[in-house]
Amino acid sequence: MLTLSFITTSIKIRIFLYHNFHDTTKCATTTSNYFFFFFFSPFHRLILSHPSSDLTKTSKTQLFFFLSFADSVSMDEIEIPAHFLCPISLQLMRDPVTVCTGITYDRENIEKWLFSCKNSTCPVTKQCLLDHDLTPNHTLRRLIQSWCTLNASFGVERIPTPKSPIDRTQIVKLLTEAKRFPEKQLKCLTRLRSIAFEGQRNKACLESAGVVEFLASTMKHKTEENSIVLSEAAIEVLFHLTPSEAQLKALIYNEGFQFIESLLHVLRLGNYQSRAYATMLLRSALEVADPIQLISVKTVLFVEILRVLRDQISQQASKAALKLIVELFPWGRNRIKGVEGGAVSVLIELLLCTSERRTCELILIALDQLCGCAEGRAELLNHGAGVAIVSKKILRVSLVASDRGVRILASICRYSANARVLHEMLQVGAVSKLCLVLQVNCSFKTKERAKEILRLHSSVWKNSPCIPVPLLSSFP
Repeated sequence: MLTLSFITTSIKIRIFLYHNFHDTTKCATTTSNYFFFFFFSPFHRLILSHPSSDLTKTSKTQLFFFLSFADSVSMDEIEIPAHFLCPISLQLMRDPVTVCTGITYDRENIEKWLFSCKNSTCPVTKQCLLDHDLTPNHTLRRLIQSWCTLNASFGVERIPTPKSPIDRTQIVKLLTEAKRFPEKQLKCLTRLRSIAFEGQRNKACLESAGVVEFLASTMKHKTEENSIVLSEAAIEVLFHLTPSEAQLKALIYNEGFQFIESLLHVLRLGNYQSRAYATMLLRSALEVADPIQLISVKTVLFVEILRVLRDQISQQASKAALKLIVELFPWGRNRIKGVEGGAVSVLIELLLCTSERRTCELILIALDQLCGCAEGRAELLNHGAGVAIVSKKILRVSLVASDRGVRILASICRYSANARVLHEMLQVGAVSKLCLVLQVNCSFKTKERAKEILRLHSSVWKNSPCIPVPLLSSFP
């Protein structure tokens, strides 16, 4: 416990400092300023306000004035030494590393430059980097930490000492241990996840050590009860590693991995987040697949992808699922497989509750593809809101959506028209919308397609009271 004499002495020392540095303007620009403000903590303010203090009223007023001046100096007004700033972000470096050209950068920024942006030059000198080795600049880091400590009273936080970067040898050892002892696989996957999240350099290091193949083998469908837990952990790491096209091709062409089946296993039994990862990885994998693999996909794949859309796991997963089915429907009998999996109903329900432009466009593109087969048209007409929602989206979303909506109506009118369908199109306003298409700014092909539909059934529609009089003038 501090004695009163110690407190008195402490205050007198501060008064001495005040009298020696009474010129506050000069004090703020000298190194003595750091020392002075460093000692004026909230504890000393409490001492100054204590009734037992033997300072005069004038001295107290002067010191309180000086403390107020110290409070007015913010961290933004501190000049950071130029060699402490990263040349890329112009921010204080937290983990300075030096590249082979001799220039020092903050590790996070230079790793993003090299690994995420796929650059191979030094940002400052523009010289080609012969290697991507990053050497920690410990001296500069210690200087930065000392500077932060010296300016702590201005709100500058001391940067922590960064962890030593992982190397390939450590990762290989981790994988070897997990392969030898299956009970340690979950612990290994947790460690790989933390390594992957630490930076782009670590991701590149993981890939070079064969982690992608290890994850694919871990995801392989098993009969053990904990297989889905391992698959969920593995698919999260694999998704964040963002495998390249070459790696994805190697996975889907290697029958030993059963990669597509493993993704379907996660889609069927995994949690929401894992299913989202599986959907996005499945789309990336099938983008690089050959036509034979695209033709031979099973109905169960469409069932699981449509379940992702029905559950609306996330906007990102929904868009990935829509893009996937749009890419699959044109191949072989995939449209019929999609219809059997309930695609038409799910897409119409999703179209009813969404107004986002790109999502509407993708749904209408998929419905247009499905209406290319008799089964798809029959399902759309059997849905009570099918024709109504398609015609509603025409001229309300975008030119692409309008064109696809007219194409859907054209398919129905050409191949599936009957008295009930034609009457329904009048009732829900589809015919009026087609007349309106002829009067507004649409593409030439869209207008020609609308004219063709109206001419095809003009004997039924032309004199109908359901069409507003102003629109009858445009009836061909």
